[in-house]
Amino acid sequence: MARIYARKKGSSGSKKPAKPGMFTDFSKDEVEKIILKLRKEGYQQAKIGLILRDQYGIPSVKAITGKSILKILEENNVAPEIPQDLLNLLKKAVLLRKHMEKHKKDATSKRGLELLESKIRRMGKYYIKTKKLPEGWKYSYEEAQLIVQTVK
Repeated sequence: MARIYARKKGSSGSKKPAKPGMFTDFSKDEVEKIILKLRKEGYQQAKIGLILRDQYGIPSVKAITGKSILKILEENNVAPEIPQDLLNLLKKAVLLRKHMEKHKKDATSKRGLELLESKIRRMGKYYIKTKKLPEGWKYSYEEAQLIVQTVK
């Protein structure tokens, strides 16, 4: 995906293995049980994927189960209330706002905060359209602080 406020293209993603299931001996049910166990321990989807890749040798959950990690979590009613990418942006905005309270004259960070908050608003509109967020959801710093505190 290209960047909105810069003249650069995004970095490319990692390459998938040639044969998706050739590195692992786990069955579909075993992979789902591992995912649910890791979610109960408090890990987000991206971290679950990294743990499965690095510790269990499962390069692609979708190749084994036919479903993404999020779909498996949704089927078992343990999916996060707020999408992970939006939650990560909210955490970043809270940290940047705290930095701005301490360093009031940091103009570069002020610009970064403006861009970050506009990105959060755009993403919020998208998730409202796709019904992943409630209809009246609106970004505010106070709400973001509460959300970030409850997720930790």
